Amino acid sequence: MWQTLLYVRENLSMIIAGTHTYPDLCVFATTTRDHPIHLWDANSGQLRCTYRAYDAMDEITAAFSIGFNPSGTKIFAGYNSTLRIFDVHRPGRDFEQHSTLQGNKEGQSGIISSIAFSPTHSGVLATGSYGQTTAVYREDNMEPLYVLHGQEGGVTHVQFSKDGNYLYSGGRKDPYILCWDIRNTVDIVYKLYRSSKDTNQRIHFDIEPLGRYLGTGGQDGLVHIYDLQTGQWVSSFQAALDTVNGFAFHPFLPVAATSSGHRRFGGLDDFQEKMDLSGDENCVTAWSFSCSSTLDASSIVESGN
Repeated sequence: MWQTLLYVRENLSMIIAGTHTYPDLCVFATTTRDHPIHLWDANSGQLRCTYRAYDAMDEITAAFSIGFNPSGTKIFAGYNSTLRIFDVHRPGRDFEQHSTLQGNKEGQSGIISSIAFSPTHSGVLATGSYGQTTAVYREDNMEPLYVLHGQEGGVTHVQFSKDGNYLYSGGRKDPYILCWDIRNTVDIVYKLYRSSKDTNQRIHFDIEPLGRYLGTGGQDGLVHIYDLQTGQWVSSFQAALDTVNGFAFHPFLPVAATSSGHRRFGGLDDFQEKMDLSGDENCVTAWSFSCSSTLDASSIVESGN
């Protein structure tokens, strides 16, 4: 039996940034529509701090994406063609602001929908934009290093490989996750397929702790596992009958989690389709698998909802 350990009440369309642990505190950050960024105590569920950004009309504007830097001292937040940086220890309305567009209108336009930092503490971060671009910046001065083009839809998720040499990006209504070698960004290294061409949802993928395999869901309810050394498909398993919009590996245990569900709008003609899906399809499921050299479907076991 699963038990809820923490419950936080937020508004619609919540985006959660990764947790960060201090010597005496473990926290996570959230952003929601029409609200500022909130910092929560992961042990008690209490609101710790609020970080507010204001537009030209002096009204609160909500971040579309957020992320802690590796040291946990700053929160980077994505807005429309803008990045704002908050000092974790100075809540309120103080922030640094950086435009993702250059003076000649080149750069990264559109809503900054995803932020990721290199896990090697190299001072590099990547951002994805609904303008179908992925950009790489230096953290210390926010100098743009690359702007990568090639996604068919707006970029909704970016993630570095464990060694920091490769960057993976996925887009909305785009059936491929792209692999980039940030040491040589001229060409795409390879593409990883997933079923996502007919859904507007963000579909999140993840890389397992050793950095060898990537897992991703899709609108067909399948989870695909790929070998990142070769870019080849390894295995897949049916995780749900509806869209699997999230997949994440546990940071050190042989466990993964999927989230599934899809918002639908329609009339009486869609009644039969709705009846074919059970309420269990809108859920989070944990999966355990054996610690073998390859992740195959036979080694994955459902743990619960």
